[in-house]
Amino acid sequence: MHMNKLGQTGLFVSELCLGTMTFGGTGEIWSKMGSLDQNDAERLVGRALDAGINFIDTADVYSDGLSETITGQALRNLKVPRESVVVATKGYGRMGIGANASGNSRLHLLDAVKGSLKRLQLDHIDLYQVHGFDPATPIEETVRALDILVQHGHVRYVGVSNWAAWQIMKALGIAERLGLARFASLQAYYTIAGRDLEREIVPMLRSEGLGLMVWSPLAGGFLSGKHTRERDASAGDRRAAFAFPPIDAERAFTCIEAMTPMAEARGIAVAQIALAWLLHRKVVSSVIVGARRLDQLEDNLAAVDVTLTEAELDILDGAGTLPREYPGWMFETQGNRAVQLAESLRTNTR
Repeated sequence: MHMNKLGQTGLFVSELCLGTMTFGGTGEIWSKMGSLDQNDAERLVGRALDAGINFIDTADVYSDGLSETITGQALRNLKVPRESVVVATKGYGRMGIGANASGNSRLHLLDAVKGSLKRLQLDHIDLYQVHGFDPATPIEETVRALDILVQHGHVRYVGVSNWAAWQIMKALGIAERLGLARFASLQAYYTIAGRDLEREIVPMLRSEGLGLMVWSPLAGGFLSGKHTRERDASAGDRRAAFAFPPIDAERAFTCIEAMTPMAEARGIAVAQIALAWLLHRKVVSSVIVGARRLDQLEDNLAAVDVTLTEAELDILDGAGTLPREYPGWMFETQGNRAVQLAESLRTNTR
């Protein structure tokens, strides 16, 4: 299990992160993700830690707080030394019935962290992430609130999830101008079949030095290997009850067809190839893997041992390539002309 720096921080996290969305199963949405009780969740946490994972991600809204409660109790029951695990959670979602029980306001985020600390049974959160964009709250208010949490010692690092590139850049600019804690990472959806963030978000991450945590790396199970053009495995599949995240099925099938012979040649699952592709992306700091069963976790853990050749990476990159869009194709055109001009100038000066 490799350890990667999280963005520009000095924090090292495992290349796989244990996601806890399957813990609890309370509520209409979360029950479709999984409903692991304390004992089953502890088995997954214990196995993940034994495999070298030092990074656990949860959120206050997962099963209305029950996921955090189970996660915190698991760490306590397993007697995990606090310094040996990096605990990440998120706030933004609705955690009550009042008008201020959600969002990125100072009022809500400070209250949300207190609730998370209590459920997790911790005195600090290693990485606290804003779970979504709140158009009702000025970005400066959110950035200032996060800085307060860092200054008070409740939070060590701050991050963001599901924001656009321009929103993140605005927050980074505010943090730099005012000398406040800056985002260390982005948690975002990214798969070989869903590469939308490569248009603007990935270049921004590289430019500004943010780490990338990937959620739903198997596109909600679609890239597990059970789905093919010839075989519809939706019956009994999680996506049958909750088709999220949305995918371009045609592109996904093309990717599956490219990954299948690679998996068969190695005697492994297609899912491991999909995870390995992400682990080979330099911009990725950690890939979040969740599971309902121990054997699913074992399959995910095995992806760290899969090495893809340059030829295989070229094939996979081609299979999931995004359609060309403006201004990307214009950058490419103008960039090519600049290269040609530079080459011409070098030739003429010889």
